Amino acid sequence: MSIVALIVTALMLLPVSQTDPEVSLSQGQARGRLEQDIQVWRGLPYAQPPVGEGRWKPPGPAPTWTGLRDASTHGAICVQPPANGDPGVGPLPMSEDCLTLGVWSPAERTGPLPVMVWIHGGGYNNGSGTADLYDGANLARRGVVVVSINYRLGRLGFFDHPALAAERTDGELAGNYGVMDQIAALQWVRDNIAAFGGDPTNVTLFGESAGGVAVTQLMIAPAARGLFHRAVVQSGLGRQRSAELAMVRPGRPSAQALGTSFARSVDLPEATAVQLRALPPERLLTPMPAFFTDNLIVDGGVLTEDVVQAFEAGRQAPVPLILGTNSAEFWWIKPNDPSAYGRSDDGLTLAEHDALITAYGGVQAYEGGIVSDLIFNEPVRHLARLHARAGYPTWLYRFDVVPESNPEPSGGATHASERPYVFDNLHTVGRPMQDRDERAAEAMAGYWTDFARTGDPNGGNRPAWPTAGGQGDPLLEFTNDGPVAKPMPFAERLDLIEVFQVRSR
Repeated sequence: MSIVALIVTALMLLPVSQTDPEVSLSQGQARGRLEQDIQVWRGLPYAQPPVGEGRWKPPGPAPTWTGLRDASTHGAICVQPPANGDPGVGPLPMSEDCLTLGVWSPAERTGPLPVMVWIHGGGYNNGSGTADLYDGANLARRGVVVVSINYRLGRLGFFDHPALAAERTDGELAGNYGVMDQIAALQWVRDNIAAFGGDPTNVTLFGESAGGVAVTQLMIAPAARGLFHRAVVQSGLGRQRSAELAMVRPGRPSAQALGTSFARSVDLPEATAVQLRALPPERLLTPMPAFFTDNLIVDGGVLTEDVVQAFEAGRQAPVPLILGTNSAEFWWIKPNDPSAYGRSDDGLTLAEHDALITAYGGVQAYEGGIVSDLIFNEPVRHLARLHARAGYPTWLYRFDVVPESNPEPSGGATHASERPYVFDNLHTVGRPMQDRDERAAEAMAGYWTDFARTGDPNGGNRPAWPTAGGQGDPLLEFTNDGPVAKPMPFAERLDLIEVFQVRSR
């Protein structure tokens, strides 16, 4: 029997109340659900619904209510394109009224518990905190309180236009509405999580892909400072350059220029704020904004600089940090693909290109790995070095677990494939999993929850995870045979990429 199964069995033998839990919040009273040994609340609003005049406005105060609110079901997912089988998207309905969160807490607990706040990925265009993949029960069974949030996506969450700028008051925040939502959710956690048994002075942020980017953005956002105390970045880029709100950067149009182009595409060349807010939300989905070029904004208020600039200057949050990548992140994107990711190597000189071909061992290996290394692997090494250099505890990982039931053409672990292991929710992947997968999930969930508890992922009988920043950039690699401490692989090609990254800025 696995350790998790033993824990679950032990918890189920404890005297657990058989009634659904009720909680008193600053907004009112809410009734959740008792699901075996875990208390669950779903669909709790953490900010005013951003509808009508609230579209493209900072999130307002959380609504209040009278009576006992039913918090047994998730709220609507935020407006987004069809899920197309993405397990990181919860069920319909879909609505602009989507700023809700879920909470999972052990029914039996003593003293305040560590809190883990999940920020889902999806390129800031899709995803939700309501997906079964992100159910927090199995993490909560390890003695933490889990929170999973929704936040505005796409053009509803990351957008500006001169007509919107004209109506704003001096100092009003703009552009990064999705990041503002994330901050509002963290403020709600600070003010309310004690009612669920959580410790507001011990909050861990963790997120994947765009959610990992969100974690790094919150690490440099002035308004988020002090709202969390540890951070985990799963495949969260690192060297991306954002659009300015109104100023055109070399090679990057401003957010307002992008907004103007979109307005023209919907036959509003002289759009007013009223006309933009009158657009049906589904109309804002086409053409879908690109995460790498459209949804990353330095607005001057919420985010005042790019993540890499802040880390290089030591201006990030001084918190313990785990960060890492998967072994075959974007293996399917080739350097000649007509996308921002495919163009990421366009600035290489001939000498740099030839040196990298040699380092990869040939053209085929280069085409299969250069995009992943440019977008994920070298940038995450850079952020880890910078954070460790600033004197903050830092741990690197590489995820290389591949289920026998789903062998990847690349031979490695593709982007986002670590999520069911982190949440110990292998049952959500829709295919048989092996004992080795169960062991990997047990290890990852154990490292993550111990990190939330103490600020150090090490504990129990798991292999020791070395801190980052030393000789060889030590990391922990999650393999089919278990976690292994080792130097970061492929250092030679990452060193060549680092030179290119620095030169091309």
